Amino acid sequence: MQPVVETRSGKLRGRVADGAVEFLGVPYAMPPVGSFRFRPPQPPEPWAGTRDAFESGPAAPQPRRGNLVRLFSGFLQNRIAEDCLYLNVWTPAADAGRRPVMVWLHGGGFLIGSGSSFLYRGHRLVRRGDVVVVTLNYRLGTIGFLDLTSAGVAEDGYPAPANFGLHDQVAALEWVRDNIAAFGGDPDNVTVFGESAGAMSIGSLLGAPRARGLFHRGILQSGAARNVSTPEQAAYRTQRFLYAAGLTGKSPEDLLRALRDLPVDRILDLQHRTMGGSPPRAGWISWQPSVDGDLLTRQPLEAVAAGAAREVPILIGSTREEWKLFTAGTPRLRWMSREDLERRAAGLLQRNELDPGDTREALAAYRRRSPFESYVALRSDEYFRIPAIRLAEAHARYQGATYCYLFDFRAPSMPRALGSCHALDLPFVFGAQRHPVLLPLFLGSRRAARLGRRMQDAWIAFARHGKPEHDGFEQDARRWPAYDEARRATMWLAPTCRVEPAPLDDERRFWQERLAAG
Repeated sequence: MQPVVETRSGKLRGRVADGAVEFLGVPYAMPPVGSFRFRPPQPPEPWAGTRDAFESGPAAPQPRRGNLVRLFSGFLQNRIAEDCLYLNVWTPAADAGRRPVMVWLHGGGFLIGSGSSFLYRGHRLVRRGDVVVVTLNYRLGTIGFLDLTSAGVAEDGYPAPANFGLHDQVAALEWVRDNIAAFGGDPDNVTVFGESAGAMSIGSLLGAPRARGLFHRGILQSGAARNVSTPEQAAYRTQRFLYAAGLTGKSPEDLLRALRDLPVDRILDLQHRTMGGSPPRAGWISWQPSVDGDLLTRQPLEAVAAGAAREVPILIGSTREEWKLFTAGTPRLRWMSREDLERRAAGLLQRNELDPGDTREALAAYRRRSPFESYVALRSDEYFRIPAIRLAEAHARYQGATYCYLFDFRAPSMPRALGSCHALDLPFVFGAQRHPVLLPLFLGSRRAARLGRRMQDAWIAFARHGKPEHDGFEQDARRWPAYDEARRATMWLAPTCRVEPAPLDDERRFWQERLAAG
């Protein structure tokens, strides 16, 4: 069976697979190549006849270096090309149904990843919840986030030359608005969900006026609204890249022409060479969104705190031991000394513009069974949990449907090395724990399968009704209270789920008191 749908650009032929109808490799914008490189996405060219949608489009240009982080970003494919602006749709049926739509933004530090990963196949969510799932690729790294405003680059009729990857996400959401009804989806009930850089992207979109009305709910997994460069930080990174490329001193017109002529492999090489060299700052990823005066007119957290996204319910959280993913490749850290912990903690406070003299208080709040475990907890909070709490606090003042969670399931095969690390929640949300690549990690755990079903049902319920409650939770966890600063109710997503008021609150207060004073 090969159903056909008609989009604004032309007809698409899909296929039935794994109990869902899938349409793969659907172009949502023109290829961003040649004169369209370093330019916001343009609408796709219409086509004649019926286009087969049987194969996913290429991933955005990115490094091919393999490591554990790449595995957990869900990227295990070789098709990479600058012509990458494609999306995939899974639906129960391409009919006139008006089902909730769930649009996934992949993670990978704005450097790697693909919406076409084996991890993100939408058929399990479709079968379980009668929803429509969309995944997409967006431009990454320098090609996606080089900010050319400081170099004086401008083109008539186009927005500021920055945030191209974020513009791609907006264009994909516009495509969903205009076309998803043909796939059985409801354009007036769109939930954006994402992890890591995908969640950070949602945090940015919450503060982007142009994205308003394109999505109606947001689920942010291990990412918030902090990873956005200031204009000064973006200018620093741009100038460092241009210097390495030998392009400083050119006129804006010649500069743009030269950048568009650079081979992709050369760009990736320069990107890698210029990633370091800056003073470490909190919330700094080398290539990330930036305040450009157009798509992002101010820091997204400031916009949310002023009520910019007051109409959007959100579900936000992190994993208990995020940072263990980033230490897995350096096992010697597990035997760090108390002195090393104190030195690292002092640097962490300084990076966040806090007083390194508060190191003793920090370590008193983060008491764990070893210096390494204290370090993991401190870094996990600094980069993920505390930014999530700050966004939830700001948002809950306007939007009562704000919900928080903490994921705490330890990888059965590597409980100490990986624990409940960054991105471990991904297979639970997409029901992929038994995929052959991940089976050695979860060992076919029944507890993992049970928690996965509960999380999938919560995400689906939130997409459908704006509340993550459902009857599959334990009896005392079936009511998931909204988050507020009085109770700070948080769902503890673990082998036994439970609602906890203000979990790990001594650690939160350590940050709260000092960030408020700053």
